[in-house]
Amino acid sequence: MTTTAAKPTATGVPGYTETMPCEPESARRARLLVSAALDTWGIGELAEAGTLIVSELISNAVSHTPCRVVRVVIRRETAEVIRVGVADKCRDTPELGCPEGDSEGGRGLILVESLSWRWGYDLHRWGKLVWAELRVPAAC
Repeated sequence: MTTTAAKPTATGVPGYTETMPCEPESARRARLLVSAALDTWGIGELAEAGTLIVSELISNAVSHTPCRVVRVVIRRETAEVIRVGVADKCRDTPELGCPEGDSEGGRGLILVESLSWRWGYDLHRWGKLVWAELRVPAAC
């Protein structure tokens, strides 16, 4: 049994963060964090898209950076926007793939783009944060 010790942000916009190893197994922990945050905010209907997005962002960090750890961040930017991100210490920027017909790779960011309202990355002196935003459905 794995215990997730996510830290809610104390000030500013509501959010959760967790640092984890930069390895494929961390995708499961990241999905649990995203799902728990969305459920806490009463918008669990975004969990499918949010968990797929964070899995792809973790996979990209594992495949394309030499980093030993990543930081998963989920924030409620506004009442209408959720941001899911993965930070690493590598400053190489992500690029949309252009996979061949039956190629197994190169589709991660295409999937992120199709599932999110928008996506991007922020470069910092310490590395980067790759993020995707989901729109919260209007209340019925």
